[in-house]
Amino acid sequence: MKVLLSGHRGYIGAVLTPMLLERGHDVVGLDSDLYRECTFVGELASVPSIQKDIRDTEIDDVVGFDAIIHLAGLSNDPLGDYRPSLTEDVNFKASVRLAQLAKLAGVPRFLYASSCSTYGASGADFLDERATFNPVTPYGKSKVDVERAVAPMADETFSPAFLRASTAYGLSPRIRFDLVVNNLTAWAFTTGQVYLKSDGSPWRPIVHVEDIATAYISVLEADRDLIHNQAFNVGQTTENYQIREIATLVEQIVPNSKVEFAPDAGPDLRCYRVDCDYIARRLHAFKPQWTARRGVEQLYDAYCKTSVTLADFEGERYKRIAHIKKLIREGEVDDELRRVPALARAV
Repeated sequence: MKVLLSGHRGYIGAVLTPMLLERGHDVVGLDSDLYRECTFVGELASVPSIQKDIRDTEIDDVVGFDAIIHLAGLSNDPLGDYRPSLTEDVNFKASVRLAQLAKLAGVPRFLYASSCSTYGASGADFLDERATFNPVTPYGKSKVDVERAVAPMADETFSPAFLRASTAYGLSPRIRFDLVVNNLTAWAFTTGQVYLKSDGSPWRPIVHVEDIATAYISVLEADRDLIHNQAFNVGQTTENYQIREIATLVEQIVPNSKVEFAPDAGPDLRCYRVDCDYIARRLHAFKPQWTARRGVEQLYDAYCKTSVTLADFEGERYKRIAHIKKLIREGEVDDELRRVPALARAV
C-alpha cells in the first residue's frame, strides 16, 4: 500500500516507519519535525517526507494514498495541559480536518492514534472498547472528540479505525522519558532511586512501542470488514499494572536501586485497567511480543550502552513539554508551536 504516515519522526513513528518498509509498503512521512534535535539512539528511516504542520495539510498532500496513519499531535498530558486551546487546535481540529480531506480525496483507510487516556478516571474494573469515555485531561478529551467526529464519516468508501494504545514504553530512536516505564528505569539507572511522584496506586495498561507498531500494521493489512469503523484497545490484558508494581519490577532489574516516593506523592486521577482481548480475537496477525519485564531489561541495557545521565533524561531534549518550552524560549517556534523562519529569528 501507499501510506501517508503523519508523525513519522516521533516516538512511535520512528519505530513504525522501518517496520512498514520491511512489509513492502510505500511510505511517505508528514511531520513538522519539532523534535529534530531529540534522537537518542540509531537513525531514523529515510522516506519521502512532507515537512508541514498538521494544521496546514491540504488535499494535495493526501491525494493518491491507500491509507493514512495519523500519529501526529501533541503527545501527552503535560503538553496537552500546557495550552489546552492548542491541544484542541492540533489534536482535535486538525485531525478531523485531515480525515475530511482523506475522505474527499478518496483515501479508503484512515487509522487514528487514539489512546486509552479516553477512559481517564475509571477505577480498577477492566474496560473494553464499549466502556464509557471519562477523560480527565485535555489530551484525553481531544482523543474522545476526534473519535466522535470521525466515526460518523464512515461509509462504503471510507473506513476509519481507532487504535486506543495503552501507555507506551520501550526503546525508540526518538525516545520519550516522560513515559512511566522509561522514566522509572532511567531514574533507577542514574540515581539508584525508582522515583515515584504519585502514591503508586493507580492502574495503568502498558504496551511496548514495537507492539503498537505491529497493531497499526495488523489493522492496515486486515480485511476491510474486520476494521471498518472499529476501535481497538492496543496492548495485552495481562499487561495492566499498578504503578508501584512497575516500580518494584524496575527495582528487581536495575542493580542497586530502591523504590522511593516523592515527598508530595499523592493519588493520580488517571486510573484505568483495559481489556485488550478484542484486537487479539479480531486481528490474528496482532501478536504482541513484549512484557514489562522484557521492556525494562531492554531499556536498562540501552541506558548502560549510552551512559545516559540524570541531566539527559530530566533535561530538555527527551521530555516533550521541556523541549517545546526550550524551542519557544529560543525563538525556534512561536507561541502557536509553528516554526519561525531563520530570517525572522535573525531580525
